[in-house]
Amino acid sequence: MTPPEPGTFKPLEDAILARIAAFARLLRHHDFVAGPGESADAAKIAAGLGIRRLDHLRQAFRALFCSRTSDWRKFDELFNSHWLGQGMKRLVKTGGGGSAPARPVLGPSSGHLQGSGNGLTDQLATTRGGEAAEGATGKNEGASWAEVHSTTDFRKIADPGELEKAHAAAEQLAKVMRARLTRRENARAKGRRIDLRATIRRSIAGGGVPVDLLYRQRKVKPLRLVVLLDASGSMQMYTAVFTRFIHGVLDSFHEAEAFVFHTRLAHISQAMREKNATRAVERMSLMSEGVGGGTRIGECLAAFNQWHARRVLNSRSCVMILSDGYDTGHPEALAREMARLRKRCRRIVWLNPMMGWEGYRPDARAMQAALPYLDLFAPAHNLKSLAALEPYLARL
Repeated sequence: MTPPEPGTFKPLEDAILARIAAFARLLRHHDFVAGPGESADAAKIAAGLGIRRLDHLRQAFRALFCSRTSDWRKFDELFNSHWLGQGMKRLVKTGGGGSAPARPVLGPSSGHLQGSGNGLTDQLATTRGGEAAEGATGKNEGASWAEVHSTTDFRKIADPGELEKAHAAAEQLAKVMRARLTRRENARAKGRRIDLRATIRRSIAGGGVPVDLLYRQRKVKPLRLVVLLDASGSMQMYTAVFTRFIHGVLDSFHEAEAFVFHTRLAHISQAMREKNATRAVERMSLMSEGVGGGTRIGECLAAFNQWHARRVLNSRSCVMILSDGYDTGHPEALAREMARLRKRCRRIVWLNPMMGWEGYRPDARAMQAALPYLDLFAPAHNLKSLAALEPYLARL
């Protein structure tokens, strides 16, 4: 297989991207690490190689998605079930998720893609009409709840069952982010562990021959995340979802701390590390009596700086504040405490769910006092906005 000529890459068809996303979902159901980053890499590989043969697709995706021995053992069966429709009944019976579409997209076991046009693009484009018809009937075959509702504002989810799904999706998203951030390693020219993904990506330019080997080395200083959650009355439509998100971050993850504040500050890390999410939320409610009242952000930050900052913050810490910025205290006090906090940590991220509201402007006095000290001011009103945090945190 000859490498593509420079400048010949073309955007992938929507149908190809949908199939790649569905394949990533199937892998996640079977305990693979297949988050947004891996899915994006898979799309780049498919676009860059111009793949026309099944074996090329299989080899590239195997190197991308398989990071453990157990992954390599399961990969071929999952690949065949998704792209060829082989063994689907057995897979659904024994697999963890079994929700991937069973519609075969590739040709028989000869390894060639069906169709005589542009290979995978032509073949998958023919399925889009059928998929659109299914979407119109509400079936949404192969699409998870989180993906369908990723852009829905949390405050617009009224049904209790749907709201619980949003809570669970936020927690699962946090766990995927946590796994990707904590397992992240640095590339090195020399080392003891070969980086298969990076080596294969580099070999593409040379026709697939791995001439230059790349290695991996663990980061010595991983990112420490400290979360401060506003649990006042004005945040009540978002507090429950954010609490589950925090639970997903802190569950069995020791490089993170969590606090909740309203008129006073409470340290909730121990409660949030409870394995059962429901019990964790109940313990958090008991520890933070007064949830749903007013907000004194400045006073709560003063308490954090005085009693907790020295213990939980260091030069590699990122402080994440989840708040709408409405404060009943004095903005001068908030600005003073933000300046103290700025000197103790590496980054300050402020997530404001109201940024997702049409026409919102950060005109509140407290928000104006905090803005000069922020490294990132971003929305947090739906699952998509929470997922967008990962690339930023990965660069810290």
